[in-house]
Amino acid sequence: MRVLHTADWHLGQRFISGHERTDEHRHFLEWLVQTVREQYVEVLVVAGDIFDTGSPSNQALELYYSFLLSMQNTGCRDIVVVGGNHDSPATLNAPARLLRHLRVHVVGCVPECFEEQVLVLDDAAGKPGLVVCAVPFLRDRDVRLSVPGETAEEREARIKQGIADHYLRLSEIEQVWQLKDLGLSVLATGHLYAAGAAPSDSERTIHVGNLGQVTADHFPVVFDYVALGHLHRPQRVDGREHIRYSGSPIPLSFSEIDHPKEVLLLDFESGKLAALQSLPVPGARRLLRFHGTLDEVTTGLTTYDNTGYLLPAWADVQIHSELTQLEVADALLAVIQALDRQQLEVLARRHFRLVKLRALGQGEEEADAPLTRSLHDFTEREVFEQRLEAEPEASRAELLRTFDELLERM
Repeated sequence: MRVLHTADWHLGQRFISGHERTDEHRHFLEWLVQTVREQYVEVLVVAGDIFDTGSPSNQALELYYSFLLSMQNTGCRDIVVVGGNHDSPATLNAPARLLRHLRVHVVGCVPECFEEQVLVLDDAAGKPGLVVCAVPFLRDRDVRLSVPGETAEEREARIKQGIADHYLRLSEIEQVWQLKDLGLSVLATGHLYAAGAAPSDSERTIHVGNLGQVTADHFPVVFDYVALGHLHRPQRVDGREHIRYSGSPIPLSFSEIDHPKEVLLLDFESGKLAALQSLPVPGARRLLRFHGTLDEVTTGLTTYDNTGYLLPAWADVQIHSELTQLEVADALLAVIQALDRQQLEVLARRHFRLVKLRALGQGEEEADAPLTRSLHDFTEREVFEQRLEAEPEASRAELLRTFDELLERM
């Protein structure tokens, strides 16, 4: 059985200053349909964060449903979609019964009937060929009961144990281990933050303070492969080949410009993972950083060649100079206005900032002066933290914990 693992599409994402990612996502999805066809993929697994927000735009929904329709002509027999922390369970689950007729299996949240997370997918001969434990993002209510007055350490232990218990309970379902004994492979999904994994700055805190970081040992040995989502950098968990994040297919922030973008191709034979291959995802747009002196940045911007990319590059600029902020802004504006925006666009509102050269002994606080910084530069949590500065210090920690819980439920 050949399976393709992907995750963290974030359809509908708006980048800095509201820049749309629709063309990039469409390019990826068209490539994915072609890859599924050329690689003879039998099962596609999408491990959460299909959308960037719980209220996706009509454009994002159109991309999603058009993709599912296009997949009907690829030879792929089944598609498994689980919800992530950015997804609305209601949005994903609303068409689930209809999509089932297209062999698209959607698990937006933990179902009332726990066993409905277990899917038995047929092989080409119409016989059971693969067991999928389709686990979506586990919200606090799925993994622990609220205990008034519990400490942060107690809360973390309860979340971690709740996640571990969820996977253990799945592994103990009679249908799962019976089919495993009959020689079928078992694949589990997850949308979580594993301990030791490397995040980027574009992943939202998944539990309060990213508590509940599970380890590879929390996944029962019955699982031949664990297809994870949430972290945007492709990586193994605790060095285990069979527990992996596929990463996001496009860079979702400037912190991801050096991350490889890929999907994972899996082959299961005789009840085990027989082969694993990463397939690079071709990018339609480059995200770039130009950091240095004004002359260095100017040279970089004016000599950039966008050959090989369908869409204009987006740039993050940072200047190191002893000039005043106004002098740098004026000089840089002249450079930007002369650029061919079909080749390169500077997203000024997020990353223009002046860093003065420090003389020996000069304080760190004198070094950085942003040229511009807008509300788009801040996460929801950072905005709330600034608001907390007006509150008594003794109450800030509890208010922040409450805010994180509310944010996680959105």
